[in-house]
Amino acid sequence: MSYSEILYEVDARVAVITLNRPDRLNAWTRTMEGELRHAIEAAAADEGVRAIVITGAGRGFCAGADMNLLSGISSGGQSGQDADADPARRPAEGVDANFTRRFSWMLRVAKPIFAAINGPVAGMGVCFSCFCDFRYVAEGAKFTTAFARRGLIAEHGVSWMLPRIVGLTNALDLLMSARTVEADELERLGFARKLPLEGFLETVKGVARDLTTNASPRSIGVMKRQVYEAMFQSLDEAWEVADAEMIRSFDSEDFREGVAHFVEKRPPNFTGR
Repeated sequence: MSYSEILYEVDARVAVITLNRPDRLNAWTRTMEGELRHAIEAAAADEGVRAIVITGAGRGFCAGADMNLLSGISSGGQSGQDADADPARRPAEGVDANFTRRFSWMLRVAKPIFAAINGPVAGMGVCFSCFCDFRYVAEGAKFTTAFARRGLIAEHGVSWMLPRIVGLTNALDLLMSARTVEADELERLGFARKLPLEGFLETVKGVARDLTTNASPRSIGVMKRQVYEAMFQSLDEAWEVADAEMIRSFDSEDFREGVAHFVEKRPPNFTGR
């Protein structure tokens, strides 16, 4: 599929998705959202991909929702409900329902998703990055939740996810103040790991590639599901799941390879099966 607002490539088992509206600091649109979801799901289905890295073209990561969209809402051109509608949402019940929202579906992608925040990130970009598994931020990048300074509220699940990343008090500060935060503080808060701007994307790709080469892709996928589902489970329920998954692991190719490469003192050759 050809895309108009993102770029997609696969480099040595790492899918790189680039938000591609550099003249607007990659401001979020419905087209971008649809293309991004299509690309992530394509990467998830591709056996040649083991990790997904998302970054921005030019000097920004994502400056939030395109102001044309917000202006249309404020002038009565469309309702906020319409702006927030997620046509790709799929019906589900029980725990599964928590993974069908605009960004929460990413938590069910079995491959690790890395946000490579190369520049300014605000609003919708913050919400989206919260639902990535790992966040790396380039030195000099700036962050703001923005909502409170636009007369808006904490939307798209950020009020649930951000406190789990940076803690309750820090999340309240970032949301209510909508102040600008720089890379050093983002790292100190635990939101993202800071890296030098020079070679930033290549470094993040290297981290993603190293993770999924030296650890079993199968194990990574199961663990990701365990961790996010455990947010809605009791300890006993999570324990039961772990016991069942451990038994399944014993029958996997990656378990046999994990033992073999350790005994033979050689690099692993995991298949993900």
